[in-house]
Amino acid sequence: MFVSYKWLQDYVDLEGITPSELGEKITRSGIEVEGIEVKSDAIKNVVIGHVVEREQHPDADKLNKCQVDVGEEELVQIICGAPNVEKGQKVAVAKVGAVLPGGFKIKKAKLRGEASHGMICSLQELGVEGKMVPKEFAEGIYVFPNDAVVGTDALEALSLDDAVLELGLTPNRSDALSMLGVAYEVAAILGREVKVPETSYNTSSEKASDYISVKIEAEQENPLYLAKVIKNVQIGPSPLWMQNRLMAAGIRPHNNVVDITNYVLLEYGQPLHAFDYDRLNSKEIVVRLASDGEVMTTLDDAERKLLPSNLVITNGNEPIALAGVMGGANSEVYEATSTVLLESAYFAGGSVRATSKDHGLRSEASARFEKGVDPNRVALAAERAAQLLALYAGGDVLEGTVEASTLQVEPAVVSITLDEVNRRLGTSISEGEVEGIFDRLGFGVSLQNSEFTVTVPTRRGDITIPEDLLEEVARLYGYDHIPMTLPMGEATPGTLTKYQEKRRIVRRTLEGAGLYQAVTYSLTNETKATQYALVKSEPVKLLMPMSEERSNLRLSIVPQLLEAASYNVARKNDSVALYEVGSVFIKDETEELPFEVEHIAGVLTGLWTNHPWQGEKKEVDFFVAKGILEALFTKLGVAPYIDYQKVNIEGMHPGRTAEILLNEEIIGFVGQIHPDVQKNLDLKDTYVFELNAGTLFGEDKEPVKYTTIPRYPSITRDIALVVSNEVSAGEIKSVINAAGGKLLKEVNVFDLYEGEHMEEGKKSVAFSLTYVDPERTLTDEEVVKAHTKVLDAVKDKVGAELRG
Repeated sequence: MFVSYKWLQDYVDLEGITPSELGEKITRSGIEVEGIEVKSDAIKNVVIGHVVEREQHPDADKLNKCQVDVGEEELVQIICGAPNVEKGQKVAVAKVGAVLPGGFKIKKAKLRGEASHGMICSLQELGVEGKMVPKEFAEGIYVFPNDAVVGTDALEALSLDDAVLELGLTPNRSDALSMLGVAYEVAAILGREVKVPETSYNTSSEKASDYISVKIEAEQENPLYLAKVIKNVQIGPSPLWMQNRLMAAGIRPHNNVVDITNYVLLEYGQPLHAFDYDRLNSKEIVVRLASDGEVMTTLDDAERKLLPSNLVITNGNEPIALAGVMGGANSEVYEATSTVLLESAYFAGGSVRATSKDHGLRSEASARFEKGVDPNRVALAAERAAQLLALYAGGDVLEGTVEASTLQVEPAVVSITLDEVNRRLGTSISEGEVEGIFDRLGFGVSLQNSEFTVTVPTRRGDITIPEDLLEEVARLYGYDHIPMTLPMGEATPGTLTKYQEKRRIVRRTLEGAGLYQAVTYSLTNETKATQYALVKSEPVKLLMPMSEERSNLRLSIVPQLLEAASYNVARKNDSVALYEVGSVFIKDETEELPFEVEHIAGVLTGLWTNHPWQGEKKEVDFFVAKGILEALFTKLGVAPYIDYQKVNIEGMHPGRTAEILLNEEIIGFVGQIHPDVQKNLDLKDTYVFELNAGTLFGEDKEPVKYTTIPRYPSITRDIALVVSNEVSAGEIKSVINAAGGKLLKEVNVFDLYEGEHMEEGKKSVAFSLTYVDPERTLTDEEVVKAHTKVLDAVKDKVGAELRG
């Protein structure tokens, strides 16, 4: 809601309160002021000028040479390219030295050889948004009414020196969708009175009931409908002050009749609609639900096929308006309109909301009906509009109002005790202070035995329970005045669960290794839903998916990370390292809903190390991915229980993929994406991993044990073992560790040979074994004894022979 500071002064005395101070007070009372704009802040030296002469530029067909009176002793010559500039007009003139929005300065200039001392301005050039400018001035300069005073400030005449407050309203505060609603709020904050507009006017001897009748067939959707008739209307521009206020509120001026209905909408919060009476071709208004397949054309010239749930205003035969949303083109007020049928009604919010949604059509009227209008302002708004039509459109208002109503409205009556107020707010407010707050809000209040019985005006439909009254007291008493207290009760310091701690360790470790966190969709298509799944299961399908690409819940995170990698590589980000800690969804046949399992997944492609100065480059490979995971397992304290086994997984490289086991239970995999998949995604060699976080985090970490640094030397033995190609290095290493006993502290693979000097089907794997005793120096006999056990074990269990 845009609120003009100058307009607000019509209803509340704002003396001594600047716009910024007012904005601060409104914000502190519960309605956020999102911004305050004064369009003239960036504009200087713009006055109203009078075009005394206009002639064609001698050397340019599209330029005009104008002699303009700007209130000085001599006329100034201005070259203007606007197509609508004419002799006798009152226009906005930026004089030499003026500053326009964007810091644009006006200087003396020559255009095609003719001197120009200023600029005749359009509203857009003065900072008015194009869609707010009246249509007749949208493609040229703005022309003031003839009574505009030459030489006076054009910005003041256009109210561009006004401050406009933008209110960020919550859905419950529909009362503040009107200037009067804001006025009641501001008056309550400042402790001042509200001045409500008077609506007196003269009526003709003719009666409105002789011209129109109203019948409501859909009483639930429309319990109240009022109609007034105004004859002898003269269509023309609305007063400049009214146009300025409409533009400040974000509404484009059209003509006096339409502008008056929009003005009253902003003033009272009650939408109105003006029909051309003569174009109705009927003397009756019938409000009903649309027939199935019925068609009408709305004011935006769009043909709309109506639904049976849409409420329409008809002339008894055909629709002439979508109730509460938009009028019909067949009854639109236009230049020749002389008799106006004015509609003011109460439409149910749910009905308007459904119609607006059905046709993708929102308007200022529908926004207010959806949130709820004050039923007691329906008639007042009609009277105010009739008054303005008589004043500014020369209309004769026919006597009486034609009404159809089944609406019964009673103000809400809510009670609350003083003790409840102070107990809930932690304050010691007196009875008088609370009563004063309700008086300032314009609520009726009676006090008996410290209990306040409050009669809430119908404009405040958001107040229905004692807690609502409590909020009103709190915000007007001042949130800043409510004492601060600490929670009472047993102190329970917050802490992370073990699971949360481990999740943080994962994020710190992976980010420390150089991976960036990604957050991808949990929804995917049916094909990708089952790819790379750790648990084989039917994917969970959505009943109402947004699209086929987002129709299933995922069983693995890897496909989404591959999408992200492919997206980045396609945009020349060739080296990608991403991880995600997120949920996958596994179908449970015994339950209606799936259960979530948290997974850890990553994707790596491109260069892992790139130091151009040193000439170092290292591409991502299997051991980079495996090394990152080993660092993670070490941080989580489960590294001693982890094993790797070669595995074939669909979509993965058959020779560069391993499943990961924790205490002999499979918890995930790591490896290279299959070359065919890489090609389809336009990726180079790409490595991924995925782990079941629940199983990984469920393993209790052994307490950290510290040992002294050995004082005695270690002894190293290197062995090269010839084994079958089918035997993995990891399998050999496990046998060595088991046989080495307590003296064997470290086993590392340092060489692999497969070549012409090796028997077919065989390979040579070289290990470095370190023996040490922290208590003493080992003898050769002790090392030989332990080393012999190792050699015997690898021979017996994996068929290994020492390489000669």
